[in-house]
Parts: sequence; C-alpha cells; structure tokens
Amino acid sequence: MPAPVLLLTHPDCLGHDMGEGHPERPDRLRALHAAFAAPEFAELLREDAPEATAEQLMLAHPESYVRAVLVIDPAPGRLVRLDGDTAMGPGSRAAALRAAGAGIRAVEAVLAGQARAAFCAVRPPGHHAEPAIAMGFCIFSNAVIAARHAQRALGVGRVAILDFDVHHGNGTQACVADDPSILFCSSHQMPLYPGTGAMREVGVGNIANAPLRPGSGGAEFRAAWTGLLERVRGFAPELVIVSAGFDAHALDPLAQLELEAEDFAWVTREILAASPPGRVVSLLEGGYDLRGLAESARAHLRALMASRICAR
Repeated sequence: MPAPVLLLTHPDCLGHDMGEGHPERPDRLRALHAAFAAPEFAELLREDAPEATAEQLMLAHPESYVRAVLVIDPAPGRLVRLDGDTAMGPGSRAAALRAAGAGIRAVEAVLAGQARAAFCAVRPPGHHAEPAIAMGFCIFSNAVIAARHAQRALGVGRVAILDFDVHHGNGTQACVADDPSILFCSSHQMPLYPGTGAMREVGVGNIANAPLRPGSGGAEFRAAWTGLLERVRGFAPELVIVSAGFDAHALDPLAQLELEAEDFAWVTREILAASPPGRVVSLLEGGYDLRGLAESARAHLRALMASRICAR
C-alpha cells in the first residue's frame, strides 16, 4: 500500500485576524476546511500542525527578528502593524508558529516515509517574509524554514523551492539567494507587488524567475513551468517544497492572471514528475477569492493524492 498524503492544519491558524476587509482573512482557511471535508479526501492522513520553536525560526531569520516578533502580544481587539499590510493581533503569534511548524512536520513525515506527499493548509503565508522584515501578509519564511530543517536536522543536501503564487516570493529569494544548496524557481505576474522577480535576478546561479505579463493564462503559465522544471531536473533535488499560492486564478481580486483550477492540477503533476519520489511538501501561500482558492486547492490536493508512489 502506498503511504498516505498528509494534510496539516490547526485551529490556531484561524485566530490570525488582521482586521475587517483584509484579504488575508480566516475565511480563506475555512473555505479549505469545507472543501477538504468532501468524501474524495477521506483517505488523507490528517494531523494538527505543531508549533515551530524559536531556534527553528532562526534557520531563516536572525535571532533579533525572531525575538522581536515573538514578544508581540496585542490586547484583545488591538493590532500591531509590522508593515503597511501586515499586522499581528491576539491570535497571530500562535498562528505563525503553527504555519512554520507545519512545514517542519511535513518534511519530517515525507522523509521518514510516513507520507508520500504533504499539504500544509495554514496561514499566515510566508514567501514575502525576508530575513529581518515582515511584509506582504507574511511573518516567517515557512518554506525556507522547512528546507533548512530538512538540511540541518534530517541530512538532506539539495532542496528545490517552487513557487507558483501570482506574487513573486521576494522573501524566499532573499533568504536563499546566496545558498547554492537551495534552488528557487518562481512564476509570477510582473509588474505586480512586490516589484521583484526579474529574470536577471539569479542569485549564485540558484534563482530562476519566470515573470508573466498581466492577462497571461494557462498556455503561458505552462510554458513557463516547462522551462523551470528543466532547471529542477538538472539540479536533482533530494526534496521539493512548493509555495502553493492560488491567486493566479482568474477570479482572484489581487492580480490579473487568468489561470483555472486545471492549470494548478497540471503544474502539480509536472512537479511530481520532476521530483524525487515521495519527497514533495506543499505549503499554502496566497489565494484571495474563496471560490477560486477552494477549487484550485482541491485540484492541487487531488493531483498530490493521485501519485501512487510509495514514500522512500
């Protein structure tokens, strides 16, 4: 029997609330919980995400930043602003620790053969969080923390982080740009927030950006990832971490790409084909139209479940 696909989430991730009208809202996670309650997902292995430790957060962030964030404890009804569109409320610290901890537990599970793939339905997202800067709804760099945990604690060498969120993962790129052991590949709309992600941004040869013009659809997206995945195959990673943002969906209000749910299913299948068997971990990033988010995440998770390869 193949190992199951692991779904990690936690009720604490609903407690992060940046205020009325904010697009990165608890209803995003409620929409996924409802979607994943369908009978087709009954075979998932479901676990509560653990909290990351401060030391684990320091795999991507300096101690001064981690300590400064972890002491933020707003009173009920109050917010502490970290940047113009990122804030912490009373439940944010716990949510951020669970979001980072989910990626850590996910890589442990796939590397131990307990799961053939994993999806982390958590928030806040992470790919805009730079080493010492919270931004773009993101507090900690969840994908980089997971990658470095796999390297430092679990003996993994090369890790690929693949990001198909509509916004460029500037934080992930900033964390790994001088680290040849981690390959970062990203498709994203350009121009668009945060303004990074040009093809000329190559790090130490470990960064591959594929910007897409506003209005691009599935054909352009698939062409971009066909090229990016050639880089992945050449890199031969021992673990693949996916920054799974679904805000490139045509319904999303924060961007102007025209993807449909099947495009996310396609890229998931292609990522699996280019990855070492049983070593793919996916973490939720963006996606702000609830219908588009739910449809796209269902397609992504179905594709992960369709892989029948046993974890190693």
